[in-house]
Amino acid sequence: MAKWGQGDPRWIVEERADATNVNNWHWTERDATSWSKRKLKEVLEGLVVEGEAGRCEIGDLKHVEGEASCNSRKGKLIFFYEWNLRLSWKGTVKESGEKHKGSVEIPNLSEENEVDDTEINVSKKKGEGDVLKDLMRTEGTTKVREALRDYLKALKTEFTLGMILPTKAPGGQELATERKPSGSTVQDSVTPQSLDMVGVKIPTVRIHMREVFNSPADELYSIFTKKELVQKFSKCPAVIEAEKGGKLQMFEGCVSGEYTELVPSQRIGLKWRCRSWPDEHYATVALNFQDLAAQSELELECKGVPVSHEESTRQCWKKQYFEEIHILLQQSKDNME
Repeated sequence: MAKWGQGDPRWIVEERADATNVNNWHWTERDATSWSKRKLKEVLEGLVVEGEAGRCEIGDLKHVEGEASCNSRKGKLIFFYEWNLRLSWKGTVKESGEKHKGSVEIPNLSEENEVDDTEINVSKKKGEGDVLKDLMRTEGTTKVREALRDYLKALKTEFTLGMILPTKAPGGQELATERKPSGSTVQDSVTPQSLDMVGVKIPTVRIHMREVFNSPADELYSIFTKKELVQKFSKCPAVIEAEKGGKLQMFEGCVSGEYTELVPSQRIGLKWRCRSWPDEHYATVALNFQDLAAQSELELECKGVPVSHEESTRQCWKKQYFEEIHILLQQSKDNME
């Protein structure tokens, strides 16, 4: 082992934020098989394919065989996955009203091939109705490929949240990052900080974001405090104890913490962390709600984010919270209409 201040800093124990594995530099593996099976069902089942010939819908994921994992090595994420999938489909011919069934087989979805090159086979039970089979071979295959891309995107972002751990800044050096606001609705920026310490002693930054939602503030507040609504937008079981000191756990344990402040329709305070942050390290989160006629604005301030997790944390709030809440609100509106 190198002495302090000598040798390759990757191997100096004292520089480790978690005292075990610098920035997950050594080979670290996480099994993504169970998570992938749930995500594949989520993105594939219920896909609707429509065309001049008729309408088809993909049903159950009848067969799912394979495995997936994510590995961290030298600060890089490496993905392995290999799947053999079979789905059912049913459809109705537009002109005659006849109903037909069939299957979609994906024999080898793996990291060795691009999604566009992945083999997708469509079959139909005996009888007429080949127009629906043709529809599934063209438009249906396109929809399936889009769903597979969604799975892979989630595998590389949602599942890997927090896998790369932070390291200590050398010599009390100030770590600062600046971002320009992006987009007309989402505005995010990072305020430079020099060693803003929360929990264990690591360099952190503050993330600030604003988002406008098509709902009143009281409804938006409920989406963050009612278990059934949290589970709807997160698409996972959750622990939500919306009271001061109450526990919070979401995204299969990837995010956890507790409620520190609750002002109905106005403000929520949280101690908040990602699973792979250094032990006992929490960010301080403030969610402020403001009514804007038929809409409401949510202001997020997240203090104490480990520097190396800045971008993944921003993407977590943007993709897994804000975008999914927009979808939930739109679905609720559609159901009312």
